[in-house]
Amino acid sequence: MLDYLTDIWENLLSVFRLMEPIDYIDILLLAWLIYKGIKIIRETRAMQLVKGILLIAVLFFLVNQFELKAMRVIIDTFLNVGIVAILIVFQPELRRVLEKLGHTKVKTIARNFEAAEAARIEAENCINAVCDACEQLSLTATGALIVFERETKLGEQIDTGTLLNATPSAEMFGNIFFPNTPLHDGAVIIRDSKIYAAGCFLPKPQKEELISKALGSRHRAAIGISEVSDAVTVVVSEETGTISVSENGNLTRFYNKDSLRKLLEEKILPEKVEPKKAKHKKKSARSEKEKEAANK
Repeated sequence: MLDYLTDIWENLLSVFRLMEPIDYIDILLLAWLIYKGIKIIRETRAMQLVKGILLIAVLFFLVNQFELKAMRVIIDTFLNVGIVAILIVFQPELRRVLEKLGHTKVKTIARNFEAAEAARIEAENCINAVCDACEQLSLTATGALIVFERETKLGEQIDTGTLLNATPSAEMFGNIFFPNTPLHDGAVIIRDSKIYAAGCFLPKPQKEELISKALGSRHRAAIGISEVSDAVTVVVSEETGTISVSENGNLTRFYNKDSLRKLLEEKILPEKVEPKKAKHKKKSARSEKEKEAANK
């Protein structure tokens, strides 16, 4: 047994000795693609597809190893039509995967400290306005649906609503979601800390039959948009006034003003940029003054 393990170790070492830097990059890229693929299809019907493909691969290996003729005919027949069948049956999941890949943009880091700080202050004001509005709407059991757009752009959903590009405030949300007004049934989409659009329609969830019947259309729409994007959505129930939040296909409930603010600050606020250059300049200015004082 020890000799067998030693042979395996020596074979691995020989492989690593023959590898060049480009081979390591190739392996890391492949590992990253596999990780992203698993992350995208996790908790969807496509995950069952992957498990089925792995099972067929194991069966194919066993059939070839033991020369099972009947099973070989069945597997060969399945492989001839299997790819087309997979594309037809899992078309919705494949479309959602392509949507996520196509809409996601590369993250950028704010170069200017003042601009980054201003964006953070605007985001804080927006979060405060949403929390104040949700508290008031919850007390009166007024339904509301507020979507925070993040890296994945929601242009398709924005096109179904009315563009506002307004500064968020509790009063503004109250006017939008007041019963029987033209925009109260749709979703508000927040982009760059502004109420960018209202009255927007959101996609239905892919596993709608598994969602509790106690949840209404707003909660279902919130789950649906979180399945095809990285958006964070706040829902106020029209029946009970309960405040809920959806993200990554999951819905969490029973928030109050403080717990909602804490969650949104964690999810929405941009990272605080330290003014390193400014500190460096101050230090250099102090050192110059100290030198001048020493010379005097």
